Amino acid sequence: MAVSPQSSPSSQPCESRVPPQAPPPEAVSPRPSPTGPARPEAHSDRPHLTELRLSAFATHRGAAFPLGPLTLFAGPSGCGKTSALRAYEALARLGGGGELGEVFPDPVACVPERARPDAQRRRGFRIGCTADGPEGPVRLDVAVQAEPELRIVGERLTSGGLVLLETALRDPSRRSVQAAWHTAGSSPVTRAPLPDDRLGTALLPLRVAGKTDGQRQVLAAAEQMVVALRSVFACDPAPERMRAAVPIGDGRLLRDCGNLADVLWRTRSECGRRHAQLVTAVRTGCAGPVVDLLAEPLGNGLLRAVLDRGDGLRTGFERLGDGELRYAALALVLLTGPGVLEVDPPGEVPAAMQTLTVLADGLDRGVDVRQRAELLRLATRMCERGHIRLVGAVSDASWATRTDGVTVVHLEP
Repeated sequence: MAVSPQSSPSSQPCESRVPPQAPPPEAVSPRPSPTGPARPEAHSDRPHLTELRLSAFATHRGAAFPLGPLTLFAGPSGCGKTSALRAYEALARLGGGGELGEVFPDPVACVPERARPDAQRRRGFRIGCTADGPEGPVRLDVAVQAEPELRIVGERLTSGGLVLLETALRDPSRRSVQAAWHTAGSSPVTRAPLPDDRLGTALLPLRVAGKTDGQRQVLAAAEQMVVALRSVFACDPAPERMRAAVPIGDGRLLRDCGNLADVLWRTRSECGRRHAQLVTAVRTGCAGPVVDLLAEPLGNGLLRAVLDRGDGLRTGFERLGDGELRYAALALVLLTGPGVLEVDPPGEVPAAMQTLTVLADGLDRGVDVRQRAELLRLATRMCERGHIRLVGAVSDASWATRTDGVTVVHLEP
């Protein structure tokens, strides 16, 4: 595993300690963490992830991956690209207050294959991340027990070497963990139980009063982490869904992009400038002339997406190839924002302080060389502005490794 040297931010080694009662680490040699020259990032006032840690998750052991504005996980099938994106999305959902069972519907699949149960027959996995922003680097590490019961058994939030929150499972018979957070007042820490099916960091704003400097530091770090995690859109366009007519809805794009016609119905009139950019991108990536991209009502409450060829002919999306459909959907995702995508950004944070992160598994799937190059050009341009970040998975990243601003993480089976 290596990272292209032109864009890799420096990474920190995974912690060797595990929160009390967490599933024990496996006795294997950890993969080396990607390293490279640090690179200052623009728009650092907006909270964003700079590292994803998979200490023990699916095929990954002791792994730490740098995350730039545009990051590509590259490697053959079975190397863990999809697992990395799945872990990122899981952290995002937990950061948004998601319940553990909903985030991990099949938790045993997240346990490393050769993981042995301990004396109490427990097995689990560990994931974490680092979020940078106004508070500086803030680290979050989570230990999850998958068997015999799904529960969070350990969590640690740290900043500048100071432990701000730490939880541990003290009594397996209770559905709670013992939490201790930094106070720096008359008492150095505050202790209280927290539920074992929610991320403690996401609950801190509801539990910490913010009366002391220590409590305010805890709140600021927790809020930075939550904001960095919350605005995530996982996208994997499904051409077979995009070909069908769809009913008029709320105009928010789903992860399979099957309702793209409904989104076009809304966005074409809302933002002419962005729609013109989308038409230009589609013209580059689709065969034949393209004058416009629009949703056409069918008279029965349904819409179909069509290409206007400019000579009175309109080509329905049902006639387009898989590559053209995936390309058009990905271009739309890169050119729009949280108001159009099916995401749940933190409403209490101004939009100017938020960054949308797009997770695109199989970014290069089905697209040709020309479409792939245009998607890369579009992604780098949008990511430079700081309002959007992209983490994608590709089978081969040789076409992107020399592009400025792109972080490539090479994985091996």
